[in-house]
Amino acid sequence: MSYAISPRLDLRQTQSLVMTPQLRQAIKLLQFSNLEATAFVEEELERNPLLERDESPEPGGPERPAPDQVLLANAVPADAATAVASDMLPAEAPVDLPEYAEPYDPGGAGDGVSFGRGGSAGFEDDERTIDDYAAPAGTLREHLSEQVRLSFNDPAERLIGAAMIALLEPSGRLPVEDAALAAALGAEPALVAAVRERMLRLDPTGMFARDLKQCLGVQLAEKNRLDPAMQALLDNLELLARRDMKRLLAVCGVDAADLTDMIAELRRLDPKPGTSFDATPPAPVVPDVLMRAEPAGGWALELNPETMPRVLVNHGFNVRALTHASREDRAFLTEKLQTANWLVKSLQQRAQTILKVASEIVRQQEGFFLHGIGHLRPLILRDIAAAVEMHESTVSRVTASKYIATPRGVYELKYFFTTAIAGTRGESHSAEAVRHRIKDMVGAESPDDVLSDDAIVAALRREGVDIARRTVAKYREALRIPSSVQRKREKASLA
Repeated sequence: MSYAISPRLDLRQTQSLVMTPQLRQAIKLLQFSNLEATAFVEEELERNPLLERDESPEPGGPERPAPDQVLLANAVPADAATAVASDMLPAEAPVDLPEYAEPYDPGGAGDGVSFGRGGSAGFEDDERTIDDYAAPAGTLREHLSEQVRLSFNDPAERLIGAAMIALLEPSGRLPVEDAALAAALGAEPALVAAVRERMLRLDPTGMFARDLKQCLGVQLAEKNRLDPAMQALLDNLELLARRDMKRLLAVCGVDAADLTDMIAELRRLDPKPGTSFDATPPAPVVPDVLMRAEPAGGWALELNPETMPRVLVNHGFNVRALTHASREDRAFLTEKLQTANWLVKSLQQRAQTILKVASEIVRQQEGFFLHGIGHLRPLILRDIAAAVEMHESTVSRVTASKYIATPRGVYELKYFFTTAIAGTRGESHSAEAVRHRIKDMVGAESPDDVLSDDAIVAALRREGVDIARRTVAKYREALRIPSSVQRKREKASLA
């Protein structure tokens, strides 16, 4: 029995999921926040001549179309679609200019037109302030270099100062010893130490210190508060870190009230003066979804109109351009028209998906919005995905980097997804709510009754939370709460 091997051509029909560029774009838009989506749309506006900004009034205005009407308003005219498909246009294609179109004036501006901000006819609406004309603030090294030039006349001292600025850490520390710096520069160690001593008092005070003790000591000396008791406290910062107040009272030779004042004064100092100078203020969180309570009960949600990107397809320009376009231009315009229509559709679908997911989160976490964090329910992505009939990955993309403004503050949508902790009576509790409860219990304890981790476990179990001691310790450390031994020592010494 023999088998013959020969080539053969088969035709098979299979189904597979292909990630088209349009699908990748829709997924990317869904994961973007409103600000990121706006930046993406701005790039598309520059690349696509058939896209334009939607300058219609904000939602609620008389001319603003309803969200479910946007796709209908942006539909391709039948005659234009037929012309593109047939690659032919009539000799006299009808052109309907939009109402806002104005004739082009090649001679310049019309009569009485001046160029104010935003294209206005004057400067009465100029919103700029004096801060817009202020010179930009210099960097920390520029600020220090200017002080070195004004503080030192000797070129050698200026050279040593410049070397110290170059070696400065972002925190403002200079851990290099004077002898090592002097050997590298070929200078006398006494001269390097003298330069450092003067540079310690440059603005901001405490820069160029070797360690935390020297940094805080210089700032206290600047305020004339470096007395022997405070110097003893600086010499024993490790006792302060361990909250060993009993030994600190003996070392500093003060009573509990004075030690409390000294610690409070230390906390008002800047341990890293370099970071505070160059630190840029944190950007405010711009919510993507706005939430408000309805007078009749319930909640109303909407996308933030200030950041929501809005674009339209300029079909009038497309029809006019196709009138005298070549075959290559027609192909280009056809591609751009498809891209523009898909972008508008993707933005509309993105808005509907975000609102749908956010509404379900608000519905399931209504107890939090009504009564506070103690009523936060355990929630996972699968719960929302099953409720809105979407995939978990879609819900994950929707909640990524999205914020909602609620009557209780601005929260990231991811905040409302917490793990569940089993209850003693069959129910489940949110881990975030349990952490908040632990913080409240520790904050309410008295000096005579400091709660240990075992006591916290027992109290939580009486409230129906079945939790292990190691979980309480983990939550306590995450909240930066010291152990019961350290809290008892601190409260006993300050009582």
